[in-house]
Amino acid sequence: MEITLRILQLIFKCIYVVVYSILNTFLKRKGPPTIPPIRNQLITFPLVDVIKLMRQRKLKSQDLVKAYIERIKEVEPHINAVVQDRFESALEDAKRADGLIAKTTDSNLPALFNRYTLLGIPFTVKESCGLKGMPFRVGSRQRAHMICSENGEVVSNVIAAGGIPLLVSITPEYCFSMETNPATQKSCLNVYDSRRTAGGSSGGEGALNGAGASLFGIGSDIGGSIRIPSLFNGVFGHKPTGGVVSVAGHFPYSGEENGKQYFQGGPITRFGRDLGLLMQVMAGKNAQKLDLLTPVVTKDVKIFYSMGFDGLNGLLHKSTEQDIQFSILLALKFLKNHGCKIELASMKMFKDSMEISIAGLLMLKEFPYLIQSENPNKVRQHLLELCKSLIGKSEYTKEAIIFDLFRIANGFMPAANVKKYKREIQILKNKFTKMLGNDSVLLFPTLPMPALHHNTSALALWNIDYTMIFNIIGLPCTHIPMGLNKDGLPVGFQVIAAPYKDRLCIQIAAELEAAFSGWTVPTPHELEPLDDSIRF
Repeated sequence: MEITLRILQLIFKCIYVVVYSILNTFLKRKGPPTIPPIRNQLITFPLVDVIKLMRQRKLKSQDLVKAYIERIKEVEPHINAVVQDRFESALEDAKRADGLIAKTTDSNLPALFNRYTLLGIPFTVKESCGLKGMPFRVGSRQRAHMICSENGEVVSNVIAAGGIPLLVSITPEYCFSMETNPATQKSCLNVYDSRRTAGGSSGGEGALNGAGASLFGIGSDIGGSIRIPSLFNGVFGHKPTGGVVSVAGHFPYSGEENGKQYFQGGPITRFGRDLGLLMQVMAGKNAQKLDLLTPVVTKDVKIFYSMGFDGLNGLLHKSTEQDIQFSILLALKFLKNHGCKIELASMKMFKDSMEISIAGLLMLKEFPYLIQSENPNKVRQHLLELCKSLIGKSEYTKEAIIFDLFRIANGFMPAANVKKYKREIQILKNKFTKMLGNDSVLLFPTLPMPALHHNTSALALWNIDYTMIFNIIGLPCTHIPMGLNKDGLPVGFQVIAAPYKDRLCIQIAAELEAAFSGWTVPTPHELEPLDDSIRF
């Protein structure tokens, strides 16, 4: 455990407690969310049901795409999630998909959908994942005119399966923040409370899915960037086993082997039951490693749980809020009643979770820095830039500068100690994987708090190892929404399994969705009748 690092963590924990006591006292919630209600019933259908309707020729891609385009236009003024859309091109893609389905005989239709699993299905893309012909600025003024020249690999996999991209969504600058507040446009807003952030760095995808404006989105995750926005916006998000879903073509990117393990693409969606199918497509040739088609019997899954880290490490982190603890207890009760064995996990092996998480990130030498400079005194340069950002005079966002500065300062750890913690990664992975085995999962807070107020993420950054440690040791994790707290904010937790046991996480997500409804609508539906031809 590093003294300097942990003293800073304790200081920021104390500041967080003071600041949030003030915010919660003087910034009481002002009425219900402003997100318009969903009226088109097509928006309420999960992917698995949409595909079923299309296979039965009861639903056209053009109708589905139009429904989502209308929904995006309706909610975008309330969430600021879109960088740029491609609606006209998407409608042309949908027309071609409908034409292909129409000219295929009934006997050949199953083969067509087996080849193109997502034929005619609209989806949204985190800008940093790379969509050809679309902006690729990733929240940076220095990249303001950059256009993506090729699809990122995970995007290519979804398009090759017949998916139709609708837009690219907003990210923080260089994806270097827990909140999505780029230098290039307005900050992304939380679906349930506009005074709070949508999270980061896949905040645009979190907000679009939380608002019911995307059937599913492609996100990326190196330290919680899929799971944190999923928590803040009340949706499901899966961070796959390390090395399974490529982020080649992403910006930023590290082609090092460790980078490929830590940094993963993955799905964000309102529907837990869709995660398996989405992972089958996004993983491409690596899908076979996950054995996703083998059924999981829920009662055969052993459930470990913890409400946070143990010992001194736990004391230095913010304690997990009661509503999040209660969501874990609800899940435990349900799973126990369905035959699962339950056991409190010891988290003592994670006593250096912060140091190991930071060491893993610091060892990525190919990961780009925000400020490219030959200045020998980079710390002073960054501190000056940080001061300028606080008064609105910098070209960069303060959160990205802080992240850059943290890396330049070596995580406030001696270089020799960074290497020591790097060596501990495999040891920790082996110990934890042995505990989980082939048939167990861990229920653990995604973060110890719900959605943060805007411009406060630096205070909560010291809890990032709740998510990042599982990137660094390469384990699959799924965030599961479990309703709203007393303030109307989404709560939930992540479920973690051993490497390549993603299907265990996904099965638990589907079971808990069925039991507790998963995504909670921010505004009650005002559904209009469906066309008579659309019937299951």
